[in-house]
Amino acid sequence: MIIWGGYASAFSNTGARYNPGTDTWTPTSTTNAPTGRESHTAVWTGTEMIVWGGYDGGHPSTGGRYNPGTESWTATSTANAPTGRESHTTVWTGSEMIVWGGTGDSGFVNTGGRYNPGTDSWTATSTTNAPSSREYHTAMWTGSEMIVWGGYDGTNDVNTGGRYNPNTNSWTATSTTNAPAGREVHTAVWSGSEMIVWGGTDGSNDLNTGGRYNPGTNSWTPTSTTNAPTGRSAHTAVWTGSEMIVWGGYPQLNTGGRYDASTDSWAATATAPSGRDTHTAVWTGTEMIVWGGYSLIVVNTGGRYSPSTDSWTATSTTNAPSARAFHTAVWSGNEMIVWGGDSGNGAGLNTGGRHNPSTDSWTATNTTNAPSSREYHTAVWRASEMIVWGGYF
Repeated sequence: MIIWGGYASAFSNTGARYNPGTDTWTPTSTTNAPTGRESHTAVWTGTEMIVWGGYDGGHPSTGGRYNPGTESWTATSTANAPTGRESHTTVWTGSEMIVWGGTGDSGFVNTGGRYNPGTDSWTATSTTNAPSSREYHTAMWTGSEMIVWGGYDGTNDVNTGGRYNPNTNSWTATSTTNAPAGREVHTAVWSGSEMIVWGGTDGSNDLNTGGRYNPGTNSWTPTSTTNAPTGRSAHTAVWTGSEMIVWGGYPQLNTGGRYDASTDSWAATATAPSGRDTHTAVWTGTEMIVWGGYSLIVVNTGGRYSPSTDSWTATSTTNAPSARAFHTAVWSGNEMIVWGGDSGNGAGLNTGGRHNPSTDSWTATNTTNAPSSREYHTAVWRASEMIVWGGYF
């Protein structure tokens, strides 16, 4: 897992690689590292972590590629780079990082760019037929196109979007026929053939509606509301391979549901951990693990949900990390690693833990050489290490 950046009382450009096999941290080099920031994005290419954009008091249009094999940073070119921004989205195509939307020094934008790390070059995304400017939208990669949808345009929550094809540098508007109502802070998952959006807020109400978008037919199918979870935002959603599981969210709910796209049906999740939002959720291959977040106060509790038995198993609190929200969590293949976040009083944390679901046990992450306390950082998993970078501390 690689953690970088974040916020605690100042903007950070430091980070570290955490190896759970040896329980050791290796600080990421600061030589040629991007300037400190929060609310940036990060993608893993298979060999490098690329960070870009964010907020440092302004909106930098800079970034960097971090290679853990050589412990080195290479600045991303600024030639033809998109204007600086935060609340944007990024996807990795397999060869390029595509940045789009968000808000910058001049307001909301509907521009973006494709960054090729092989040539260290940017290509602007076309604005012809592009969706309107927005933030808090969702974006996903289908294998051939990036689909963006929803979000807030500065006045309204929108129900529009677009499919971007990098091969032709062209946009195709997503249909609005049968599309869900406009929203932000919703979730979206990719099923392999459809994008499923659900929940969120329209600025006045939390929603329990959604829709399945099929890019092949440019058509929407509303998700059933029969037995659907109550409306919510800031919840989590995971795709299991056959179902979407949503859980928790504002206003600090402990309910959820499993949505089967093949039958357009919902099944409520069983009684669960205490209600919360701003928690994390990971999918292990057989279970969803939720942990931490706000439940009137920050908590250090969680649970493992098995969809096959519709049952929860509480995560142990023995040796668990201290209570927090706005932390990061990654799945290593056999453990969930949580790190950093906010203690609930505005103080950032530099502690964490590894949870092994097979033994229901926690092992604290070493603090020797760990990054400084922070939140709003990024974390990626790279086969054997977590890499943390940036944020506010």
